[in-house]
Amino acid sequence: MSQSLPLPQQLPRRDTDRLARYRQYLGFYRGAQWATTPRRRERRLTFNYAKTVVEKTTSYLMAEMSMSAEPLAGHPGAETRARAAEVALDRVADDNDLAQLDFDTELDCAVTGDGCYKVTWDSDAGAVRVTAPDVQGVYAWWSGDDPSAVWRVASRYTLPAEEVEALYGSSAVAAQASRRGGAPADVSVTEVWTAGQFELWLGNRLQQRKENPYGFIPFVLFPNLREPKQFWGASDLTPLLEPARELNRALTQLSAILELSGNPIAVLENVENAEDIAVLPGAVWELPERARAYLLDLLQGGGVQLHLGYIDLLYRTLHDLTETPRTSFGENRQALSGVALEMELHPLLQKVKRKRLIRSTVYRRRAQMILRLLERQTGAAFGDLRITTQWGGVLPQDRTRLVADETALVAAGVHSRRTAAALLGVADPAAEWARWRQEAGEAQERREP
Repeated sequence: MSQSLPLPQQLPRRDTDRLARYRQYLGFYRGAQWATTPRRRERRLTFNYAKTVVEKTTSYLMAEMSMSAEPLAGHPGAETRARAAEVALDRVADDNDLAQLDFDTELDCAVTGDGCYKVTWDSDAGAVRVTAPDVQGVYAWWSGDDPSAVWRVASRYTLPAEEVEALYGSSAVAAQASRRGGAPADVSVTEVWTAGQFELWLGNRLQQRKENPYGFIPFVLFPNLREPKQFWGASDLTPLLEPARELNRALTQLSAILELSGNPIAVLENVENAEDIAVLPGAVWELPERARAYLLDLLQGGGVQLHLGYIDLLYRTLHDLTETPRTSFGENRQALSGVALEMELHPLLQKVKRKRLIRSTVYRRRAQMILRLLERQTGAAFGDLRITTQWGGVLPQDRTRLVADETALVAAGVHSRRTAAALLGVADPAAEWARWRQEAGEAQERREP
């Protein structure tokens, strides 16, 4: 029966577990880390390691990322088209502030477990528009047992009534108002894309259906970390939930013990009535025979050390499960460097490597969509190119040694000058190479009589 409903009405019944997981992880990232409701006057401490671990891992992941276009051998004019493609990609990156967008998207992806980019053409600006829709409103359909073959994507979001009227006319807003019995403050908008068709729904009303103007689905959906045979990914917070909750509980308990020890409890033994005993500075108590009074010492017997040992164990568990050694937080007690530092950070390096395997494909597909849109809308011809993602080093590097290594590789014909420049962090290797040739030519002219 649900299949007979309009698609926007089917979406709330789809992926309910995934959306519930998103809400849980987003709440945890923002600090809602206790599993139960606090009792009256109960104090709870929250140390948001989840936020710190996610942001630190993302910073390591996105270190010095850049895109390059390599010409294919045997294609006339391929070098010129590759340089034009790089210039076009750089312009789109600048127009859309992709450096900031990518970092924000990676943070969200690390928390929820999934990320999304949308590449469209802005007719008013005459330029490519790259956005990162909220994955909580994105739904995907794939072919059979092949999660990589996505054949339909739906994106659902809300717009103010004034914006809907500006985009689609007053009749669209009036139709929504009549269905709700009043003027709607927000209108639910659903875009449905396949390779051949585009549909636009306002609420549960089909507003537009037409041929896909791009010829491809303009979405790139990707997992944070891939789970075998699964389309949707795994969050960085999954192994962190239990250790973080237990750490908060243990630290709250230790805080309460220390607070009580600073305001000790008076214990009276063999006293039947304590109404006339005043707890005041300098007060003198008269106690019955065989009665005694003393202060309860919660710190006796080394109890605090047991709590501290347990907390240290929780710290170790937290860092082990999240693959973020203490060294990645700046703690380097043994002044490690070189191979020793790399081995210390090896778990984090492997985690970043797994993510970069996925992101290299994501950014390549996004770049290919950008170039296809530019070819379709502007008439540019970039031809067949090899789009690659260049990643910077995760660990601090000896730049002098790196320059020497790249010089040797270029001299041996293993690396091109452009590849070496990209690995050394040059933002635009082609432009830098052109400037070098220009300077070399000018120097040669000055030397000639």
